Amino acid sequence: MKRLNKTLYSVSLLAMALALSACSHDDDDNEISEVAPPQPVTYTYQIKVTNLTSGQPASPIAVALHNADMPLWTIGESASDGLALLAESGDNSEFLANTALLATASAEQPTLPGESMEVSVSIEDNAASTLTVAAMLGNTNDAFTGFTAMDLSQLEVGETSTRVSVAYDAGTEENTESAMSVPGPAGGGEGPSEGREAHDFVSMHPGIVSAEGGLSSSVLTSDHRFDNPVLRISVMRME
Repeated sequence: MKRLNKTLYSVSLLAMALALSACSHDDDDNEISEVAPPQPVTYTYQIKVTNLTSGQPASPIAVALHNADMPLWTIGESASDGLALLAESGDNSEFLANTALLATASAEQPTLPGESMEVSVSIEDNAASTLTVAAMLGNTNDAFTGFTAMDLSQLEVGETSTRVSVAYDAGTEENTESAMSVPGPAGGGEGPSEGREAHDFVSMHPGIVSAEGGLSSSVLTSDHRFDNPVLRISVMRME
């Protein structure tokens, strides 16, 4: 009887040891290893702008990525202060300083008639951002061109989307075409003016009148007139 009890005791100890060993093995299997965070996905777009006019230099191209629900201008509505400054002087710094923008870039030089300019902009982990491109037509009071809130979500790597842009009137400065108010080479004026024009809303630009057309205050000639479109803009997704 004592031998039987001793045997049972030994078997119990062996079972307990095996159970503990199994538990220990299970713990090893259940260890959670650290998972490396996913690498950020970069979306890079190259914007090529070609000036289609014969006498209107385009100010340094402003490029911005932003959410679709915030177009940077709307026909029939008042221009922002940043857009007003861009349209009157070609200075895009305030336009691109908008804190709601996700990524921005600017060309360093104007795009002269018949010439092209390229600008690249990148953003991480956002395939749904939209694109705005804008520039002033230099030999005007407050004409600008470009487009706002272009959908980029369907653009694959290596694909290009091309469109043309028309001329808009920012509605912030009267179109006197005077030397003092035209900042381009035709006038050499200061550009931005105090206050706002009476109608104060973005609209399609009516075009240049010029001195030859009967506007006595105009420093512009028929060489500075333009028809739509004024820019050809190609957008390629690089990565």
